[in-house]
Amino acid sequence: MGTSKTDHLKFAQILAGIVAQITNQESHLTLMNRIEIFIYTLCLSLILKGGITPEFETQFRTLCELIVYAWSLGVVNLVFCGGALRQLGIRPRTSIGLLGILTSPFLHSNWGHLVANTVPFFILGSFVILGGIRDFFILTMFIPLFSGLGIWLFGQPYTNHIGASDIIFGYLGFLLVRSYFAHDGLSIVLTVVVSFMYGRTLWGIFPGEEGVSWEGHFFGLIAGVLVASFLDVFRVMVPASINGGL
Repeated sequence: MGTSKTDHLKFAQILAGIVAQITNQESHLTLMNRIEIFIYTLCLSLILKGGITPEFETQFRTLCELIVYAWSLGVVNLVFCGGALRQLGIRPRTSIGLLGILTSPFLHSNWGHLVANTVPFFILGSFVILGGIRDFFILTMFIPLFSGLGIWLFGQPYTNHIGASDIIFGYLGFLLVRSYFAHDGLSIVLTVVVSFMYGRTLWGIFPGEEGVSWEGHFFGLIAGVLVASFLDVFRVMVPASINGGL
């Protein structure tokens, strides 16, 4: 059975109320706050999607496989290679740095870096993949290519950029603006939730903390917004068979 726009807005309002109660307790969301909001959102999203379907199981498995792959590479890099693979990051305006466009999202400087990226990747990636596996792959492929090229062209010289934070910011940008173009209940709910959960994270697109690739955050965010704005164009480039979505 379908749901009306009024039902969609009611879901968004209910979820906004839950999130507001949580955020009123603390001025800064803790990890447990984000997990709690994530669970509420996932439950309401499943209501909008019609429950736990084989499609949802495939989406969840796909996301988990990517995380397992990233952690497996983390073990190889940090345990067996002593972190040597970190040298395969994006080095602006160098020939070897071009290779980093493909490798950097899977490389992390230490375990803390890997854990810090895994949590938002799983949360935001779950929200993105609810819209369909094809859209998820479009976004996950385009973001590192666009942001990586941006870092390579405009990044500070003699720097090395690694980590999946550009993909995370790309997911964030996509989710924040997708409801403007999609006009469906799921997109509205996700925009509301993501705004509460990660709105402050947007400050990461500006220069600040040393050792943090703000360029990756910036170009990743732009990439996500571009995909959200021209998703129909990107869909033409990807086979319809890769689709677990709407």
